[in-house]
Amino acid sequence: MIPAAYAMPAAVILAVSGGVACFAGYRLFRIVLGVYGFILGAMVTSSVMGTANVWALVMAAAVGGLIGAGLMIAAYFIGVGLIGAGLASLGLHLVWRAIGGDPPTALLVIMAVLGALGALSVARHVVIIGTALAGSWTLIVGGLALLGDRVNGLSVTPDNIWVVYAAGPLPGSRWVTAGWVALAIAGAVVQTALTSKIGKAKKTGARR
Repeated sequence: MIPAAYAMPAAVILAVSGGVACFAGYRLFRIVLGVYGFILGAMVTSSVMGTANVWALVMAAAVGGLIGAGLMIAAYFIGVGLIGAGLASLGLHLVWRAIGGDPPTALLVIMAVLGALGALSVARHVVIIGTALAGSWTLIVGGLALLGDRVNGLSVTPDNIWVVYAAGPLPGSRWVTAGWVALAIAGAVVQTALTSKIGKAKKTGARR
């Protein structure tokens, strides 16, 4: 949760960091991990704070964000596995939501482990897909906030607190999901093309 006065700067950070992650997530993977670690840490710490003292809330978010960023950067070598686990969990949730309800915890854990193991075998592609998905969604959430649209994750609540719940679009807003998928595909294509060019350039330079 963020005080409403800081909603616009936070939306700008979300949009910019989302764009970077979407189109350059593989090349800047450590930076992306740090940014998302900061966002996650700030969300967790601020969500458990009361709303009476604005400055205490801001400081808690900042400290939690720094801790989250540090932990994510320190976990750089297992970041690929975490992304794989996250993607597997996301896929299971989407399938189960279509059926109705939430997946069993045991099955969720098993899928997360399998996703992590599978990700480690195809690290480059997992990082590209994972950062494209996460970045495109963050970009959309931040962009809609800047445009003034009331998305379930970006709204000023009656107690003057801005709450970020970027888990899913509003019911009936299928265009948001369609835009997310299209933007993620575009980001993955751009990242793949860029990494392929860099790889070829390195091989050519090595031969010379």
